[in-house]
Formats: sequence, C-alpha cells, structure tokens
Amino acid sequence: MKILGLDSSGLVASVAVVEDDGVNSNLVAEYTVNYKKTHSQTLLPMLDAIAQMTELDLNTIDAIAVAGGPGSFTGLRIGSATAKGLGLALNKPLVHIPTVDALAYNLYGTDKIICPLMDARRNQVYTGIYEFRGEELVALEPQMAVGIEEIAQKLCELGREVIFLGDGVPVFRQRLTEELMKDVPFSFAPAHVNKQRAGAVAMLAVSYVRAGKTESAAEHRPDYLRLSQAERERLEKEQQERLEKEQDGSGEPA
Repeated sequence: MKILGLDSSGLVASVAVVEDDGVNSNLVAEYTVNYKKTHSQTLLPMLDAIAQMTELDLNTIDAIAVAGGPGSFTGLRIGSATAKGLGLALNKPLVHIPTVDALAYNLYGTDKIICPLMDARRNQVYTGIYEFRGEELVALEPQMAVGIEEIAQKLCELGREVIFLGDGVPVFRQRLTEELMKDVPFSFAPAHVNKQRAGAVAMLAVSYVRAGKTESAAEHRPDYLRLSQAERERLEKEQQERLEKEQDGSGEPA
C-alpha cells in the first residue's frame, strides 16, 4: 500500500509518501516547510519535488490522506482542494485524518498524556487529549475548540504527566505553566516533532484504509469546528439588523 499524505492545516506545509506491506511501514519521503510562503505556493511544488526525487508515479499510490481539520481556514481549503483535485485526476480515494489526531501521533510510543495545541485565535485552541495503548492512539478527549483554561482544567482532573506540542505552545506557554504548575507535571515536545507532519498523516491513514475508512474526492469536506471570521461577522450583522428592526417596531407583523 502506498499513501500520499498532505498537511497544510496550520503554519506548516508538509507532503509525504508512506509505503506499507502489511508488516513493515516505510516513510519514503517527507518534505516539510515552516516558513513565510503561502501553502498555495508551496504544496504542489513540494509534491513535484518528492515525485522527481523518488521517481514516484502518482498513478501507483493507493490513497491520498489529508489533514482534514481543524486548523487555518485558508490552509484547510488549500489542502482539501489539492487532495480533491489529485483524487479526481488520479481516480483515488481520500482519507480524512483529523488534524489534532495527526499532531498527537508525532509522539508515538510515549507513556504520557499528549495534548496538541493549535492556536485558534480569539483566546481559544484546537486541542484534544490522547494516549497510546500499545500501538493504538486513543482519544481521551476528541479534538475540540476551547479556551486554554478549559483544557488545562481537564488535564488537572486527569492528574497525569502531559506533553504539549503545536503552534499554540508559544502563545499559551506562560498561562499553561501558571494553570498546571501545582497540579500535574508537564513538558513541551522538541522542535522536530512539535508541528504538523504529513508523515504522521500518511501513517495514520494506513490503518484507516485497512478499516475501509475512505471517501471519494467529491465527498471530502474539511472540519472547521468553528465559523470563519467572515461567517461570524455576517451572523453578527444579521443579528444586529434584527435587533434594530425589533426596537423600531418594523419587525412587528402588520
């Protein structure tokens, strides 16, 4: 089985190819960039570079795995559009991998609680709480959009040592230290495993494909978990207009 993995859900753009023969898995290639260019400029050139360097015929892949959200609205749309376009062109199924699950999978094998943190702005994080039971990643709290105090409280209630990772760490590091210092031991993942990686997306997808958890390119939709800023502003405007009509009586029936 050969899986192409894509992740553009956050600040990082990442492409990877994983091969699995049912016994052994091999990360054939991974190209990850955490720099200033937009994902629309980087994702396809990165895939092209991997294909050339590994002599990859894209027609030989079995499925396309994509980080399906939550994350940056623009980044998710770029990743999903890329995956859908490839899926349609190559007639290959897609594998929708939850972004926070894939982040947690970076810390494969740890006996500690794993808590990914993606900065969701508006004083919130995209997060979840995970642990490994043998080789299986288990979600104790599935991915969610919550305030940092709420996830800190959940971790305090568990009372187990935790490792944090993700682009939300530098944003909330001080507040996490204040919230958790007296209750649970914690640490922060090192730089080489603390951001999104398409290798983790592709590796998780291997088990998804075996379980039949695929979808067509036409079916795929990202999971945003929250409304975009434009959608929030539109709803707020509509609510304000309704309030104004009610106040001046124009909203009353004739």
